[in-house]
Amino acid sequence: MPSTPLTPEQRQQLRRDCTLVVPDFAALTPAEEFARMAAWCEAHGVEHDHYGNGALAADFERKIAALLGKPAAVFMPSGVMAQLAALRIHTEAARLPRFGLHPTSHLALHEEEAFSALLQCHAVPVGDRLRPMRASDLDAVRQPLACAIVELPIREAGGQLPTWDDLLALHAVAQQRALPLHLDGARLWECAAFYQRSPAEIAAGFASVYVSLYKGIGGVSGAMLAGSDDFIAQARLWRRRLGGTLYHLSPMLVSAAMRFDERLALMPALYRRAVALAAGLNAIPGLRVNPRVPQTNLLHLFFDAPPDAVLNARDTLAAQDRCWLFGHVRATEVPGWSATELYVGDRLLQADDAAVLPLFAKLAAALRP
Repeated sequence: MPSTPLTPEQRQQLRRDCTLVVPDFAALTPAEEFARMAAWCEAHGVEHDHYGNGALAADFERKIAALLGKPAAVFMPSGVMAQLAALRIHTEAARLPRFGLHPTSHLALHEEEAFSALLQCHAVPVGDRLRPMRASDLDAVRQPLACAIVELPIREAGGQLPTWDDLLALHAVAQQRALPLHLDGARLWECAAFYQRSPAEIAAGFASVYVSLYKGIGGVSGAMLAGSDDFIAQARLWRRRLGGTLYHLSPMLVSAAMRFDERLALMPALYRRAVALAAGLNAIPGLRVNPRVPQTNLLHLFFDAPPDAVLNARDTLAAQDRCWLFGHVRATEVPGWSATELYVGDRLLQADDAAVLPLFAKLAAALRP
């Protein structure tokens, strides 16, 4: 193992030198990305939008709205903006600046409390951070809420999803309380293979839906917010108020639209690949997968070793075997254990377990005392 930890720049170079990279999708260079965008624009006669108006934006928004079973949709430059707009609309309608969310919601952990700093809203945690939100969790919150944000899947718990019956039960409780549900569907596209249902069926019980156009789809950035015609008309107003109605949104729209169908079609194969990978990883001493059987093509891998030791072992393996097994490693609540997130993209479709699993076994062996 390296005597001293590598710098971030050294690790980036080490990953670039690897011939086998396990997580995520293969990424284009900026030059390759822009060249592909230019060719796609030429082939489809694309013209720039102006402040979000034009055929490119309108056609893609209609396509996403139809896929989600909603009357309308609007493009947003970021998911943070999309969800803040949705939250503002729901809390204004209820005249109540209080909403429910899962304890590990992106809004709670990764947005610097924007809902409080910008919207003066109060967030009420609903449910257990280690599993998806349930009907009983929502039922236990007796204080009034303007809406509840439901994340599918729960990223911070390894991409877990509620069962279909549990999801329907959650909808039923919300309906009884006349409580609008907003779907944080940043990775909604990854859910359909587990449920064996369309995105529209999954989104049916939600008043509004946010989906990412870069996480699973691979656009340079951007998101869509879908809902009723009136809801989306208000969302367009909030996009302008929040600074998101840029002069040209076309670069973000094109980068998502040109690969959208291709990425969506890959999701069932990626899910099957994640399930197969997890079965092999679970058989390696010193490794543990959460959930044991993945529910999306995202999983968390736990190591019986602290983060520094895991990173050093990964770097040594990368240098010796030209393989990059995973990225960021964090400490867990269990002393001495650590974890990483594995998103199964198209890279793993090109590598079978006979090549991949022995590398993880080699790393696990290096971590043993």
